[in-house]
Amino acid sequence: MKVILNRDLSPLGEEGDVKDVAKGYARNYLFPRGIAVPYNPQTVRLLEARKGQIDERKAIKRQDAMGLKERLESAEIVLSMPAGANGKLYGAVTPQTIADWLEKNGFDIDRKRIDLSAASIKSVGKYKATIRLYENSRAEIAFTVEGQEIKSAAPRAPTRPARRRRDEDASAEAGAEIASVEEEAQAETLVSMEAAQEAADSEATRDE
Repeated sequence: MKVILNRDLSPLGEEGDVKDVAKGYARNYLFPRGIAVPYNPQTVRLLEARKGQIDERKAIKRQDAMGLKERLESAEIVLSMPAGANGKLYGAVTPQTIADWLEKNGFDIDRKRIDLSAASIKSVGKYKATIRLYENSRAEIAFTVEGQEIKSAAPRAPTRPARRRRDEDASAEAGAEIASVEEEAQAETLVSMEAAQEAADSEATRDE
């Protein structure tokens, strides 16, 4: 189905572009949101009437892209990545890595617009990338990957409070055992005294 875009929609196209899209996509998404209109004689006439305004907006976009290109190519981009002593990265530099750095430094660049010169960057060094801007405009950026060595933490010795608690627990157990022995001794003594008393009472009865 042929439609005319009312405004830019990445990656489909720009305002004023004529595109072929699926009928369901047009009717369920593009038309309800005012992003596009059906291609017919009436909408073509409206497009011709807006052509001058559309061209002016495109000229502004081209100018903005040139300014962005200069800023990007003059930026000093340094990426600090976790790495081993031999310079090998623990991960890899991706377009998202560069997009994150650019965002932190005031650039709004979608990662899908960034093309790396190397298929996979997994070591420190100097590299290049291409950023697709507007139409055929491209920015060629250079960046440096620096290694950030990760030091493993040394195992910590048990703290004194933990040892103190263990000592206190051991003392409590020993005290409980001593108390138990004392209670048993007291019970035996009491039984002996009661037996002696019974014997004495029995002897006194016989004498009577």
